[in-house]
Amino acid sequence: MRQALCQEATGVQLMVLSPQCTKQLLSERFGRGSRTVDLELELQIELLRDTKRKYESILQLGRALTAHLYSLLQTQHALGDAFADLSQKSPELQEEFGYNAETQKLLCKNGETLLGAVNFFVSSINTLVTKTMEDTLMTVKQYEAARLEYDAYRTDLEELSLGPRDAGTLSRLESAQATFQTHREKYEKLRGDVAIKLKFLEENKIKVMHKQLLLFHNAVSAYFAGNQQQLEQTLQQFNIKLRPPGSEKPSWLEEQ
Repeated sequence: MRQALCQEATGVQLMVLSPQCTKQLLSERFGRGSRTVDLELELQIELLRDTKRKYESILQLGRALTAHLYSLLQTQHALGDAFADLSQKSPELQEEFGYNAETQKLLCKNGETLLGAVNFFVSSINTLVTKTMEDTLMTVKQYEAARLEYDAYRTDLEELSLGPRDAGTLSRLESAQATFQTHREKYEKLRGDVAIKLKFLEENKIKVMHKQLLLFHNAVSAYFAGNQQQLEQTLQQFNIKLRPPGSEKPSWLEEQ
């Protein structure tokens, strides 16, 4: 039960939960215990969690778009082949079937280029969400666990300080003071670590998303405008390389 309670409060699984931490956790749950709160830091942490949820939604939609584009390309390729075949077998409609086959061929080429851009966008968002943000949130979970321990041993020390001062109490008080100091240092270090990681994460997020949103906008705009040259220039600008025709490597869809 102790372990489950600690997971609920901090999101971090602790193998051993001390009596002090159990008592502190229960006191907080029932609104009786005092809790150390860094309002500015906790607002930043909540903002990160909300941002991560929204970026996960973008990631899910981006993967769906990749799947739809892949299906569209398969259909256009098959349609182009059908038009080309009928162009050879229908002399009276050879020209009409022929230019429709060429159109589908061009659409496929542009679609493959767009798919490469969207896949690059999805891959970058995936890295940001599942690695960069998750790494920061792991540190946040460690900080939250350290905060619980800090408050637990702070409360323990305060209660001992209010008790009678006999020889046994003084010994326990000295031990509690040393334990409290250790957990305070751990808490303060992790609080600093979280603040630094949040700062760097925000800077990295802005840098990554500025590039990815520009890529996405330029690629989608060029594709639907039918501007093949601009579409190819967009991939060159962001150093995205498409696989050569006939490559046996997995498709972009299969890599997701």
